[in-house]
Amino acid sequence: MTSISDAPAGEAEKTEGLHWLRYAGVFALLFLFGTETFLVSPLLPTISEDIKVSEAAAAASVTAYVLVYAVAAPFLGLLSDRFGRRRALLAGTVLFVVSNAAAALSTGLELLVISRAVAGLAAAAAGPAIWAHIAETSADRVRGRALGLGMALFSCGQVVGVPLGGLLAGAAGWRSAFWAMAIGTAVVVPLLLRQVRPSAVPGVQVGALKGVLAGWGEPTLRKALLVNTAFHAANLGAYTFLGALLVRRFELSVEALGLVGVLVGAGSVIGSLLGGRLGDRARAAGRTDLPLLGLWGLLLAVGIAVAAKGPGLVLALAGITVWFVASGGFVTDQQTLAGTAAPELRATSSAWLTSTMYAGTGLGAWAVGAFTDVSTGSLTVGVGLALVAAVGSLLLSAGVRRSAVSRPAAQE
Repeated sequence: MTSISDAPAGEAEKTEGLHWLRYAGVFALLFLFGTETFLVSPLLPTISEDIKVSEAAAAASVTAYVLVYAVAAPFLGLLSDRFGRRRALLAGTVLFVVSNAAAALSTGLELLVISRAVAGLAAAAAGPAIWAHIAETSADRVRGRALGLGMALFSCGQVVGVPLGGLLAGAAGWRSAFWAMAIGTAVVVPLLLRQVRPSAVPGVQVGALKGVLAGWGEPTLRKALLVNTAFHAANLGAYTFLGALLVRRFELSVEALGLVGVLVGAGSVIGSLLGGRLGDRARAAGRTDLPLLGLWGLLLAVGIAVAAKGPGLVLALAGITVWFVASGGFVTDQQTLAGTAAPELRATSSAWLTSTMYAGTGLGAWAVGAFTDVSTGSLTVGVGLALVAAVGSLLLSAGVRRSAVSRPAAQE
C-alpha cells in the first residue's frame, strides 16, 4: 500500500513536537463542526414557531444533516484520498459557509432542510480530510496528541459552541446563530489556504464503489469498524436516553440537565487529550497495538452501569464523567488507527468511523428504547455492548500486535 501525503516527503518526520498553531485552521473548523452537529436542537422551538411548522417537522433538519453526513462521508473521503486533502477541505469549507448562510435566510421548512443537508455534505467532505491531514502531517511521536487535541476541540464545540449559539439566538434571533457559523467559517478559509498544502494525486486509481469499500477489505480496519459500531451502540445509544434516565431517577430540571451536558463535554475533552498522550507514550515505548483500546470499553461499561443504577446523584454524575472520558479516549485511538493502518485510505477510513458511529447510535438507541424502563435498558444494552466492544478491542489489539511482529520476520 502506498502512502499519500499533503506535505512534502519527510515533513512530518522533521516536525519535532506538536506545534498546534500550524493546525489552527483545521482545529477551528473542528470546533465549528462540533457546534454545528447539535446547533439546531436547542433552537427547535423558536425555529418551528417562526416558520410555522411543528417541532417534529423542524427536527427533519437535524435528521437531514446527520443522514447526509453518514451516507456521503465514505464517498467524499475517497475523493480526498484520490485528489488530496486541500481540495476536499476547501470545497467542504466553502460549502459549509454557503449552507449556513442559506439556513439563516430560510423562511420555510424546505430551504431549511435542504440547507442542513448541504451542511452535512460539506462536513462529510471536510471532516475526513481534516483527520487524514492531521494524521499524515504530524510526527509519529505526537500523532495521538494532535488527533486528541482535534477531538477535544470538536467536543468543545458541542459543549461551548452550542450554548453560545443559543444565547446569540436568544438575543438576536435564531438566524443570527447560523450567520455566526457562516462568518466564523469564512474567517477560517485564509488559514486553511496557508496551512494545508496541495498534495500529489496518487498513482493507483480504482472504481468508486471498490474504493469506498476498500477499507472493509483491510482486516485491521474491518475489525476496527465493527468494534466502533458496537462501542457507539453502547455509548451514544445509551446517551440518547441519558436525560430521560436522570429525570426518572433524580427528577432533575432542564437547567440541571444542561449542567450535566458540561460534564459530558468535560469528560470527552479529558478523554481525548488523555487518550492522545497515553497513545503517544505507548508508541514511544514500542507499542503500536493500541493497548488502551480495550480499557476504554471496560471504562464505558463501568460508567454506564454507575450512571444507570449507582446509588445517589453524585455517584451517577461521576459515572457519566467516566463514561465520556472513555468515549473521548476510544475515539482518539480509533482515529489514530484509521490514520496508520492503511495510509492510502486515511480519509475513507475516517469517514467510515463516522458512518459506523451513526449506525451504532441508531442501533443502540432502538435497543435501549425497546425497554419500558430506561435505566434497565441502558444497563442491559449499554453495559452489554460496551463489554462486547472491550473484548473486540482486545482481539483487535492482539491482531495488530501479531501483524507488527510478523512484518519484520517476513522482511527477513
